[in-house]
Amino acid sequence: MCISIATFAYTGVEVVAASALEAQWPHPADETSTNSNIPSQSNHAQMGNTFKFSAIYIPVFAMVAYTISGVLATLDIQRSSCDLPRLSWLSVDTEAGCTVPSTSAAFVAIAAESKIPHLAHVFNAFLVFTCLSCAGTNLYVASRTLFGLTSRLDGGEGQRWYLRVLASLGKTDRRRVPLRAMIVSAVAFGWVPFLQLIRGNSDPQFSVKTTTESTLNGTRASVDMFVDVLSQMAYSAVLIVWGCECLAFIRFYHCISRHRDYLKRENVPYLQRWSEEDQNDYPYRSHRQPLTAYLALLGCIFVSLVANGAALWNGFHLLPFLASYLTVIVFVGLWVLLKVMRGANWAFVDLSHPDKAARIFSHLNDIRLSVTQSPDGLHQR
Repeated sequence: MCISIATFAYTGVEVVAASALEAQWPHPADETSTNSNIPSQSNHAQMGNTFKFSAIYIPVFAMVAYTISGVLATLDIQRSSCDLPRLSWLSVDTEAGCTVPSTSAAFVAIAAESKIPHLAHVFNAFLVFTCLSCAGTNLYVASRTLFGLTSRLDGGEGQRWYLRVLASLGKTDRRRVPLRAMIVSAVAFGWVPFLQLIRGNSDPQFSVKTTTESTLNGTRASVDMFVDVLSQMAYSAVLIVWGCECLAFIRFYHCISRHRDYLKRENVPYLQRWSEEDQNDYPYRSHRQPLTAYLALLGCIFVSLVANGAALWNGFHLLPFLASYLTVIVFVGLWVLLKVMRGANWAFVDLSHPDKAARIFSHLNDIRLSVTQSPDGLHQR
């Protein structure tokens, strides 16, 4: 179960790539080649050098920091300590002498046990800062995602009212900021932290009862349960996104490998992975591909379907089931619904024909260039 819980900490490591779309590069006119559809190598080099270090090493740094922190925490506190937080749907360990659920973070509990004056408050202040930083980052990602989903909707006269409302979220203000999408994103979940104010450990209705079958089944309703379900649904959605990205890259890689001669002859930009050094303009390069993409896809599937279901291995429990699989069920349901409503094919897009694949990639390049080449990328999107 710790695998799925730890996944939540890694959500957002790809924010660096998302923020690249809003970067404004100096001297765009001087760094554009005579071909208006292909930016110069110097512009690409500038973009690559700016984001390469962060994109490569921030996930590695996060992995090392989280792993070391977890190991240090296990060495400094007993797993049966009543100060450690537990899953909300599990009963309190009365055999260990625990009477009320704990809401302290592991390092705050360690600091409190150390008896060092004010150390626990220092850790609390640090955690508040990181929470605010995380909230700001998530607000950025949510607002840009909402903007990207609605920016291409037609909100003109004659359209249905909900389409006009959604299309308004795909517009920017005078400062080129998607302010409407940002406000909607903040209002959508900004109320969740305030739920903690309506509960307290001293409140009788949240007091711990004797261990019974009902508490073992995790059926009692509380704010902690709701927040647990919400957070687990959030990282389940991220796993779906990561899995779809891995699958898309795998199909993309095999397609350009299969049609490499045709794509080279037609000089389709950004696909010359196997060309000579002076003609190689392929920007999506990383080590050990496509093996790492396959491993990442299998990892996403394993965590989503297997690790998330660890809470159900000893019997069915409604709350962990909803937390683990509600997002997956909704995703599959919406996918099937859209397929039926649009009468779309149930198979993948056919990439077996080189000319059709070239047209698809050229169209995607146009979308990419409309964002990265413009100093007002959000407005042009």
